Formats: sequence, structure tokens, C-alpha cells
Amino acid sequence: MIRSRLSRRGLLQAIAAGAATPAPMQPLALHPENPRYFLYEGRPTVLVTSGEHYGALLNLDFDFVRYLDELHARGFNQTRTFAGTYRELPGSFRIQHNTLAPAPGRYLCPWARSATPGAADGGNRWDLERWDPAYFQRLEALLDHARRRGVIVELVLFCTFYEDRLWEICPMNARNNVQGVGAVARTEPLTLKDARLVALQEALVREIVRRLNRFPNLYYEICNEPYFQGVAPEWQAHIAATIARTEADLPQRHLIAQNIANKTAVVRDPDPHVSIFNFHYAYPPTVVAENAHLRRPIGFDESGFRGCDDRPYRTEAWAFLLAGGAIYSNLDYSFTVDHPDGTAPVTPPTPGGGGPRLRGQLAFLARFMRSLPFWRMRADRSWVRGVPEGVPAHALVEPGRHYALHLDGGGRVNLSVTLPAGRYAVTWYDPLTGEPLATGELASTGEPRDLPSPPYREDVVLRLARCDD
Repeated sequence: MIRSRLSRRGLLQAIAAGAATPAPMQPLALHPENPRYFLYEGRPTVLVTSGEHYGALLNLDFDFVRYLDELHARGFNQTRTFAGTYRELPGSFRIQHNTLAPAPGRYLCPWARSATPGAADGGNRWDLERWDPAYFQRLEALLDHARRRGVIVELVLFCTFYEDRLWEICPMNARNNVQGVGAVARTEPLTLKDARLVALQEALVREIVRRLNRFPNLYYEICNEPYFQGVAPEWQAHIAATIARTEADLPQRHLIAQNIANKTAVVRDPDPHVSIFNFHYAYPPTVVAENAHLRRPIGFDESGFRGCDDRPYRTEAWAFLLAGGAIYSNLDYSFTVDHPDGTAPVTPPTPGGGGPRLRGQLAFLARFMRSLPFWRMRADRSWVRGVPEGVPAHALVEPGRHYALHLDGGGRVNLSVTLPAGRYAVTWYDPLTGEPLATGELASTGEPRDLPSPPYREDVVLRLARCDD
């Protein structure tokens, strides 16, 4: 097991010992019957997780094995991690114990340090034409340990630079590399302006894609939050094409994701290389219906600035997946260097939540989704009436067979449901505990039937399943 604060030699030995060659498997793919969802290991798949703040790879002090063990124990199947071309500093975004802000000397990136001093972080400058073997050993070990635990890695290749001080410490900044490449403003490194820098970015993408081609539990995201600070659409298309061209000569093809917007936006001219469209803070989940024309997975792959309580993250996750979304991932700030199992207390000023209790709630959601034939279902509320004013309600339906409804609020409701004739098993669940609140049977003649709920606390889930299924 990789332990925190190992010596560099010990860390490399541990990584090498854990990085076995995976057995050949087909990578995560679009579901052939319903490409709004995924297929993995022959099974229809949605991706659900409560993940650390993206530093599992680049932070040498973070024990990603213990982290992945916790995801596996909860039944989560995704993690989002940054490739190391971007990092943060202590205090960034008021996040305490930020895994994306490694301690001095503990940042790992794809490029090797040179013998030339002068980098802004006090170390030697990087050589952008030479790889750091330790980086690729750790990257491959992370993918392998995740694969063995059924966890799919969203590898985010680049990230916008939100502040000058984050660009000032980046290896791609001319001050920090021996090539003197990247003498551009903070808003320009992820554009096509500096041809030499773009060539070095291409080389990195090709190297990562070649080395990871054998891993099935992987998809690439081009850039995190490119809609901030000047990331050029043409540059994003160039990176996506670089991934696709590199894999054209390799055995496997991996899906490519593009981060489109915060909250919502309609994708009018999708990149033909992109198969997954990611959104952040996508609540209410109108983005799913607004982009139904894409017939591709819509992801909600970052949330973590809605306070420290559990309810906002639990309820937005239910809403998004029952609206037809394919990915839910919140930032769980209880994963830290000192607590890689996710047991660190989370309090203000950290802007979000996390912890074992929230993960337990989301674990029930993951189990619930796996119990549904979701790939045959569609978002539809036309069969239910009586939802109280102001109570958000979202439902997935396979007409005449399976119905799943989430209500966020109310305390007790008296619904009216209209279902095709037949007998249906009725189960009401408490999403805080995953326990049934009430069970029964409903006989439908095709006319509206009253369906009162049991009392509940904050939100409630209803499942109806035809009895002969």
C-alpha cells in the first residue's frame, strides 16, 4: 500500500509493485441501445461518486490506494483527477487541506526538473522536453488500482488559470522551464497563440494517451472550466483531435469529454470527437433536457460550493440522475492527505461538504440506479399529479413497467398516479438512510389512483415496478 510521506525511492517502489498490466478489456463506451448512457464490462452504467479535489495523482503525499478503497467500499465507480499541468496553492478558493495544493517539494507533474534553478516555487526549472518517470509510474499505478476496484478515471488534461499566482507557478510558464516557452499572459497558454507551447502540449497529450491506451477504466476531459479566463475553443478542438489521432493507431479508443458550462448551456455545434458533455453546478438539471438532441451522456461532474450540509448534494444528485443525466460527482473535502479515507471534518471556510454520512446517502443512490433498467427509461412526470407547489420532482420512467420519482421536500404528499393497467409493487424510500419507509401494491385500471406517501423528513423516493417483471 502506498503510504503518505514515503521517501521518493520508497514511493516509486510501492507504485511499481502495484502497477500490473491489466487484462484486455473494452474501454468505457457509449451504450449501443441508448448512447445517453455508458457500457462498461458488458453492463449498462451510470457514473456516481463523491470524490477528492482532483489531487490524487499530482500530490505525492496523497495515498490514493486508501482513497480508492473507500470509493470501492461505497460502490462508487468514478474519480476525477487532474493530470498535473495545473495545481493550486494553500488557501485557493478557501479550501482547507486542499489535495490539489501539495506541500512544497511534493508536486508531481509530467515534466522532469532540470539542473537549472529559478522556478517560482523555489525548485529547479522544468525541462518540457523530458518526462519524469515517477509521474508516469504513479499515473499508471493509479489507473491500475482504480481498475481493480471498478473505478473509472476521468483524467482532466488541462485547467484554466483562475489567478495570476496559479499561472506563475505552472511549468508551462516561461519563467519556470528551461525552454523559455510560455511567455504569455495568464489567459493565453490554452490558446493557439504560442506555437512552441502548443507543440509541447501536443507531445504531452500523445505521451499520456499512448501510455494509458491499455486501460479500460478511463476517459479524457480536455480542460476543466474552459469558460473562465480565455481558453480558446479552437485550442480545445485541437487537443481533442490530438487524442483521436493518437489513438487511431492504437488498439483502444477512449471517450473524450468536454466541460461546457456552469449550470446550463445548449450545445449547438458539438465537436465530432467529443462524446461526453460535462457541466458544473447543474442544478436544477434543465441542462439534460436542453441537450437531449445530442443523444450523448450529460455529466454533472463538479459540485462543491453549496455549503457543508449534505442535503444540497444529495438532492441535486437524485434530481440530475432522475432527469436523465449519466454522471454525478461532487467534491468531497473530507479526503485529505492526513485522511485519505475521507474522515477529515469539513467546516467553513471550506465552501463545500463531504464525509462518510454524505457518501452513505450517495451510495444508496448508486445502488438504486443500478437496480433500474435506466437505459430503457426516460425523464417523464406526466403520470403523476399532486406534487405540492414549490417541491422539485424528477422522474425516470419505462412506461408500464418501471417508475422512479424523487421529491425534494413536502414532509407528506398525496399523489395521484396514472399507470397502464396492471399490478405494481410500491416502495417508498428514505434517501438519507436508504431504508424503505413503506411498501405495498397498487392495482391500476389505467385511471388515476391516489397514492399517499408515508411521513418523511427532507426528501423521499418512490419506486413502482410491475409485479410480473
